[in-house]
Amino acid sequence: MSLPEIVPRAEWRAAREELLEKEKAVTRALDALRAERRRLPMVPVDREYVFEGGDGKATLLDLFQGRQQLVVHHFVFDPEWETGCRCCSAFLDQIRHLAHLHARRTTFTAVSRAPFTRILPFKARMGWTVPWYSSYPGDFDTDCGVLLEEDGGTAQRPGVSCFLRDGDRVFHTYSAFGRGLEGLGSATSLLDLTALGREEPQGRAHAVGAPVAQEHLRYHDEYDD
Repeated sequence: MSLPEIVPRAEWRAAREELLEKEKAVTRALDALRAERRRLPMVPVDREYVFEGGDGKATLLDLFQGRQQLVVHHFVFDPEWETGCRCCSAFLDQIRHLAHLHARRTTFTAVSRAPFTRILPFKARMGWTVPWYSSYPGDFDTDCGVLLEEDGGTAQRPGVSCFLRDGDRVFHTYSAFGRGLEGLGSATSLLDLTALGREEPQGRAHAVGAPVAQEHLRYHDEYDD
């Protein structure tokens, strides 16, 4: 792999300013795309799904933990495997303190097809504390588009799905797969996938060139959940 060209500071600064204009154009395009994503229609979830977690059986509504939004990481973990997918593991390694999501009425959880008895020891080995449920043997993964028919069998792809609840009614608002997960991991990147977005002060969340709003942020141990 070749190294970048070596130039004087003034020449580097001019090249950097030129690149900055392109970066700003991408940022504006992303802001417009996120706004369009928030306007995406949603579909009611009418099927009853049953998951298994640390507290036993749970419904999809239970996975919200009382919050308004739910972000599900479809973690590839086949029922016959002893350990989970390496790519999904690298993704989950990036998920740190969930308080910033919880403060915005959003719950994050991982869901896999492996039985919970296989998930639990692997979760302990990795040191993860995020909620994690088994969807086995239900149809949740198929309905979310992560379990596909392939050459007479089935194959799962990693993904993220977002849900919104209105009282006891649950709606599926968004899903992303494969490369759609690139760049995700931070609280803001996950919130940008949801119907409610970042919920920053009006006019600050998506204004081009606006500084990052900080008045709504807290240290992760200072939020009142």
